[in-house]
Amino acid sequence: MIKTIYLAGGCFWCTEAVFQLINGVIEVFPGYIDGTVKNPAYREVCTGRTGHTEAISIRYDASVINLAELLLIFFNTHDPTSLNRQGNDVGTQYRSGIYFTEIEQKSIAETIIKQLITENIFESPIVTQVKEATPFYRAEEDHINYYNQNKSQPYCTFMIDPKIEKLKKEFTNNISIKNE
Repeated sequence: MIKTIYLAGGCFWCTEAVFQLINGVIEVFPGYIDGTVKNPAYREVCTGRTGHTEAISIRYDASVINLAELLLIFFNTHDPTSLNRQGNDVGTQYRSGIYFTEIEQKSIAETIIKQLITENIFESPIVTQVKEATPFYRAEEDHINYYNQNKSQPYCTFMIDPKIEKLKKEFTNNISIKNE
């Protein structure tokens, strides 16, 4: 069964690169969600004035990977305790969020967050928002598949490579062979 969810974990180049490698993920696109302007441009979103966050749209095959697994990968490859920032990326457009498309996804997300809190996985409180999806706008073409086209760029080397290495170490069974 094919499902869609939207995840915001800081810079969409990072989250796109991670989820492109996951077995069962059919399609990943960077874009913008949870804002007030229709069809925003990157330069507008970067100002923080549109209310959008950088996010990714994920279409996945729930018979191959379940949402709980996707969310555990999500929580382990960004900092869900950092309000409106990921590393040096600062602003509301870098907030942590899960934007569900069906009520069951909301329930699963809330359960995973409670589990992470109960197990004291993070030293600080989780600030990830769980909200119903609003219109998602795909990012401009030069942001799509950014990491794979720009691996030697310093941002990719310093910010994305460590996430990919962590993914390979901690979620080996979830990595798709076709993307390796």
